[in-house]
Amino acid sequence: MLELVKLNKTFNPGTVNEKQALRDFSLRVESGEFISVIGANGAGKSTLFNAIAGSFFPDSGSILLDGRDITFLPAHKRALDMGRIFQDPMLGSCPGMSIEENLAMAAKRGGWFSHITNADREFFREQLRKLDMGLENRLEQPVGLLSGGQRQALTLLMATIVPPKLLLLDEHTAALDPGTAEKVLELTETVIRENNLTCLMITHNMASALELGSRTLMLHQGQILMDVSGSERVGMSVNDLLERFKQSSGSTLDNDRMLLN
Repeated sequence: MLELVKLNKTFNPGTVNEKQALRDFSLRVESGEFISVIGANGAGKSTLFNAIAGSFFPDSGSILLDGRDITFLPAHKRALDMGRIFQDPMLGSCPGMSIEENLAMAAKRGGWFSHITNADREFFREQLRKLDMGLENRLEQPVGLLSGGQRQALTLLMATIVPPKLLLLDEHTAALDPGTAEKVLELTETVIRENNLTCLMITHNMASALELGSRTLMLHQGQILMDVSGSERVGMSVNDLLERFKQSSGSTLDNDRMLLN
């Protein structure tokens, strides 16, 4: 369970570039929840994820994971309990290492510096088969030779091969072509469901935000503008979402990236 209590974060305070990215931001995420997060550029989505992951500390407020206060825990220590996948498929894996070495590192089996057993390889093949990309027969191939979609699918597997307490998906399909993005999203749903993971996923695709997971948050100016789930969310369309945004914010959503998606 993740709990955020009145988080505040201001960048460049006291300057002409001052920007309050989070404003008394509070959120409770129950174990096993899969939440889609949407919002225009500057709404606070990436700042939220960076605060949770420990990329910086908030100016005020607290962050609790399974009841433990991690507000000022260094990022590398939080990484033991969190998985994070970024928009860029080139991040999250080591291109000069083989597929099996990347998986060994992710599985905390020693990776580059240790001997990988036949039992390890069979376990990796079994996991890779689930991706349905033929990677189970390419264990010794350098990751740098894979396509963007293959690398992102591998990164998803690496982030969850030891199930984390929290999975953060930071627009992880935005850089992929539509067909590959759809396949990676299907894999994402399967992995989250099979491992009963707690997940937050940033997306600019409003349709996906309403279809994936069980709850949708829309951020605006560093706060939660909408939080919909259950029967209210089941019947909601993108047009409903746009109308709710207009009613709640007093303005029309004009973010081209979200509207074109």
